[in-house]
Amino acid sequence: MDLFGPVELTLGLVLLVLVAGFAAGWIDAVVGGGGLLQLPVMLLVPGLSPVQALATNKMGSVFGTAVSAATYTRRVRPDLRTALPMAGVALVCSLGGAVVATVLPAAVIRPVILVALVVVLLVTALRPQMGLTQGLRHTGAAHAVRALAVGAVVGFYDGVLGPGTGTFLILGLVGVLGYDFLQASAKAKIVNLATNLGALAFFLPAGHAVLGLGLLLGLANLTGGYVGARMAIARGAGFIRVVFLTVVAALIVRLGWDVLAPLAA
Repeated sequence: MDLFGPVELTLGLVLLVLVAGFAAGWIDAVVGGGGLLQLPVMLLVPGLSPVQALATNKMGSVFGTAVSAATYTRRVRPDLRTALPMAGVALVCSLGGAVVATVLPAAVIRPVILVALVVVLLVTALRPQMGLTQGLRHTGAAHAVRALAVGAVVGFYDGVLGPGTGTFLILGLVGVLGYDFLQASAKAKIVNLATNLGALAFFLPAGHAVLGLGLLLGLANLTGGYVGARMAIARGAGFIRVVFLTVVAALIVRLGWDVLAPLAA
């Protein structure tokens, strides 16, 4: 079995993959959105087709998401009665989103997501206490229904487009349900792990992932995820809020470029 397929490894490429994987794992563990860095690097690897880059990116991400989810679960002890049902519905909806992605151009969705992100940035920045302390807005069935709705919507988005999935999960858990940023990050990692596994359930059997490169990326992503989760837990909700605002701003710039660049051409 050729683990690296069309990719010819060089020292420079190995270093690029390791640095990108570590940084993306760290970002994902704290607030999500590591794909903003990791996927573009995969698209730059000579010899990889876009679908191979996407599949290999998902393969690397699942390692970091798994270790950060385990770290958060062990140290923060999130309520699995909320996290696990969200993960289940997100997995199913991410598969549905992947099907829709084959017929619905991403260009149709990006402007809507861009507007939503600008609103998110403004609301979070103008409400400095949001997410710093926990005050659940709903209980019982109302809480469960809203949690499942967040999982379904964000899971579907992950299947259709993807960048910033963890960030959107945290937004829903903080803004809709009233969790603080630390508890929201812990639950988001469990849900995001499910959406990554759902994507790999398609990509791996189809042979799209470059296994050797995915394992190399996964090792770096795992290390970054562990460091990021430990740092987020140690520094708390205030630290996560600052990183959250930074990542949302980066998402706006990235998606804004995707929306506006074709219009300027």
